[in-house]
Amino acid sequence: MSTPSSAPYVLILYYSRFGATQQMANFIARGVESLTGLEARLRTVPPVSPATEPASQPSIPDTGAPYATLDDLRHCAGLVLGSPTRFGNMAAPLKYFLDGTGDLWFQGTLSGKPAAVFSSSASMHGGQESTLLSMMLPLMHHGMLMVGIPFTEPQLTSTQSGGTPYGASHVAGGESNLPITKDEKDLCLALGKRLGGIALRLLGAG
Repeated sequence: MSTPSSAPYVLILYYSRFGATQQMANFIARGVESLTGLEARLRTVPPVSPATEPASQPSIPDTGAPYATLDDLRHCAGLVLGSPTRFGNMAAPLKYFLDGTGDLWFQGTLSGKPAAVFSSSASMHGGQESTLLSMMLPLMHHGMLMVGIPFTEPQLTSTQSGGTPYGASHVAGGESNLPITKDEKDLCLALGKRLGGIALRLLGAG
């Protein structure tokens, strides 16, 4: 696979409003980069205006990850997609970006690559699992291979906060200020490592 980087990378693409999803993305990146021969590329998307157009933003964010481009997707060895929960679904800015990937879909660019999802919500039953499942749908239309978290990860049964077999999750609280728990962190690390390991195996098979 030809990439602009000297090493293959997993794209961790997310939208974060209050910082929790961004923290999860960083932990997932650490999981990816615990593997030799693979990089993590963190990217975000700009907010959208009420007119459903990209809000006026600088071309490069003042802080945090750069904005994603289609080339980031085109050359990735795998994708991890993250969003806060919005009424049981992904946030509009991330959906807006994905809606613009029709050319990649038409070309089958992402077909056969592994993908995973992660999310954050204000409450324990605030739609985490439905958000994760709905985020899988456009990735499956792209032909990606969905990767979850197996119950061989003990934190899935011990967690009293976030964490699902469909992907990593976090309960942020009504004020969006609850810290990421150890179980949530460990599951983010495990998801990044698992996705990265599968990406490496698929690259070797190619």
